[in-house]
Formats: sequence, C-alpha cells, structure tokens
Amino acid sequence: MNNLEKSAQIGLKNVFLNFIKSESFGGIFLFISAVLAMIVANSPLSTYYFEFWHIDFGFKFGEHFVGFSIHHWINDVLMALFFLMVGLEIKREVLFGELAGFKKAAFPAIAALGGMIVPGLIYYLLNAQTPSYHGFGIPMATDIAFALGVIMLLGKKVPMALKVFLVTLAVADDLGAIVVIAFFYTSGLQLSWLFGAGVIVAILITLNKIGVKSLIPYLILGIFLWFSIHNSGIHATIAAVILAFCIPIKPKKQSKNFSIFIKNLTQHFQLKASKNHHYLNEDQINILYSIKDETNAIQSPLGRLEHLLQPWSAYFIMPLFAFANAGVNIGGEIHFNIDHILLGIILGLVVGKPVGIVLITFICEKSGIASRPNGISWGHIFGAGMLAGIGFTMSMFVSNLAFSHPESMEVSKVAILLGSSISGIIGVIYLTLLSKVKTKEN
Repeated sequence: MNNLEKSAQIGLKNVFLNFIKSESFGGIFLFISAVLAMIVANSPLSTYYFEFWHIDFGFKFGEHFVGFSIHHWINDVLMALFFLMVGLEIKREVLFGELAGFKKAAFPAIAALGGMIVPGLIYYLLNAQTPSYHGFGIPMATDIAFALGVIMLLGKKVPMALKVFLVTLAVADDLGAIVVIAFFYTSGLQLSWLFGAGVIVAILITLNKIGVKSLIPYLILGIFLWFSIHNSGIHATIAAVILAFCIPIKPKKQSKNFSIFIKNLTQHFQLKASKNHHYLNEDQINILYSIKDETNAIQSPLGRLEHLLQPWSAYFIMPLFAFANAGVNIGGEIHFNIDHILLGIILGLVVGKPVGIVLITFICEKSGIASRPNGISWGHIFGAGMLAGIGFTMSMFVSNLAFSHPESMEVSKVAILLGSSISGIIGVIYLTLLSKVKTKEN
C-alpha cells in the first residue's frame, strides 16, 4: 500500500468512527420521530398530518407545474441524499474497510445474503398467488441506524467485534436492498431517458479517471442523473448510489509533507504578526487561506462528502422520513386480513433474519468458504441476526415502492413497526442474557 492509500485509509477510518457515532445517536432520533408520528396520526391533528404530506410544492410556469408533493420530496429527493451517503459508505468499506478483500467481506456479505433470502422467502410463500406478493422485499431490509443504536446501548455487554460485524452486515444489506429496488421495483422503462443516464454516468467515470477531485462537477451531473433515472422508470434513489460510486476516493495531494508544510506556514505566520495583535494582517490571512487549501487537497473527496452528509442524514433526513411515513391511524379501520402481509413481514423480520443469517454462515464456515471473526460465538451471530430484524426505515421505504393501495401500505407499516420492535426487544434481552452466561463461564 503506497502513502496515498495509507493517508486515505487513515482519513476514512475517522469517517467510519464518526459514522458509527452519528448513526447510533441517529437511531434515537429515528425512534423519537416514529413515536411522534404515531401520536400525531392518532390525535385531533391527524387530518392535518395526513393532508400536509399531499400538498404540492414546486414552481408553476403558466399551466405547467414543476415539483412534487411534500411526501414525494421527502421520499424521492431527500432520500436520494441518504442513498448517496449509503453508496459512499459501501464504496469506502469495499476499498478500505471491513468489506475490503474476499476474506474480510465474505462472512458479513454471506450473512447479509442469508438475512435477505430467508425473510423474502417467508413473505413470498405466505403471499404467493395474491396481489400482495410484491412486498417480499420489505422484510429483507435492515435499518443500520436503529440496529447500531440498539447494540451501542448494550455497551460492554457485547464484544466490539460483534458491533463491527453488525455494521458491516448492515452495509452489505444496504447494497442488497439497492439491488432489489433496482431490479424488482422498476416498471415501464423509458429507454431514451435510460440512454441519457448512461451518457451522464460515462461522463462521471471520465471525470474520475482524468483526476478531477472537485465535488462540484460531480454533484451538478448528479442532479441531471437523478432527473434522467427518475424519468426512466427506475427509482431515482439509484442515481444517488451510482453517483457515489463515481466520487473519487484518492485525495488531490499526498499527506507525507503536510506536517512540514504546516510547520513552515505557522512559523511564517508568527513572523508576519503585526505589533497590534487585535487583528490579522493581509499576509496572515493569506497564510490561513493557504492552510485551508492544503488541508482540502489532502482530504479524500469521498470522505469529505460523506462527512458532510452524515449529520444531515442522521439528524434531519432520516427522522423527517420516519415522521412522514410511520404515522398510522390505529383508531381507523385497518384491514389486517389483507392476504398475509402482516404475518409475512413480522415473521420475515423476527424469524427469517436470525435464522437466515445463522444458517447460511454456519454452512459456509463448515464448507470452508468463510470463517467467523475472532471473538464472536454462534450465540453472538444469532443475537446480531435478531437486531438485523429491525427493518424500520429501509422496510418503510421498500413498502412505499411495493404497495400503491393505502390499505395495504397501512398494514405493512404496522407490521414493520411491530416486527422491528419485537426484533429489537428480544435481541437486547437475548444478548444481555448471553453476556451474563459468558461472564459466569469466565
């Protein structure tokens, strides 16, 4: 590994730690937003709550309106920024993180695959030959913020290796969810728009290859890519993931001489100090700008963008999405007997996730394909599988794509809330008891 890659890896390690911090605390905000949505949806304000999301917001040019409802702005536009961060996170992990190399990536990636296949099969088998079969992708998803937030609350009761495993599993799960959305929740392809999107992607790749490090041209082209994919029939959030994979990860300059450069500038800064220390002179201000430019030059463009998006995603976009989508009027008439949506989602999340994760990883380890990380028992893997059953945000997102009928969507939302809650509660209880048993054994 050369110095450039080492500096990028160190910088991205800090991004990863910040990611864990923001995601775990973001899980708390998600929970508060979901509870608040349920309270408002079942209060005297419920009518205003549901009507508000259908208000159109945009611009009108003559008889033509350009814009969306507030609900679509949140689910399609703001969530594109969330998926951009997810794409950056996946790229980082594949190149420098826990998914770098087959040996590192194999076990959590295989676990994620099992945690998607089994829940999807459970749902599909229960709803086969019904109009609701299309919701098989709902229990396949894992909410990384909620799952990570829960496992962080357990503190030292679980080994750090298990926390890393769950994060990596959730990242691989996100990639799987993106693939499922792209292939199974796309309809009516418009080839002309798809061709336009392909041209934009080619330009993005070219910019990366020729060494353009500024984020501005990538983000501008990303907006055009969003419009092209949105009109092509594929869900527009896929554009954000494609854009993320095109963002360069290597910084503009190497960092090996950075400390020397800063030391020299600092000394020069002191020499240029004026007799009146209450303000900076022009030379000092120019030195500060030089330090800023040099600092930006040694930072990874991918790391800078991910660092910028993390707080917006964790503390604004995701809580707003939860508040806009988690509200269900329990007092209203909900037909829980619509096919087997309720049972399929709950069983998929609560049973399918842990069973799928443990089963496929056990088979792979016994066959020599992959092995468990050091310090993690099969009991820990099963517990992580339970927490992976917290689908919430991603499951809600897929539910919006899978169902167009309001009644089916309401049932699925209730099922997601119940299934995610049950998974989180039994996961915490199980891992707490497992920790006590291991403590007694030692």
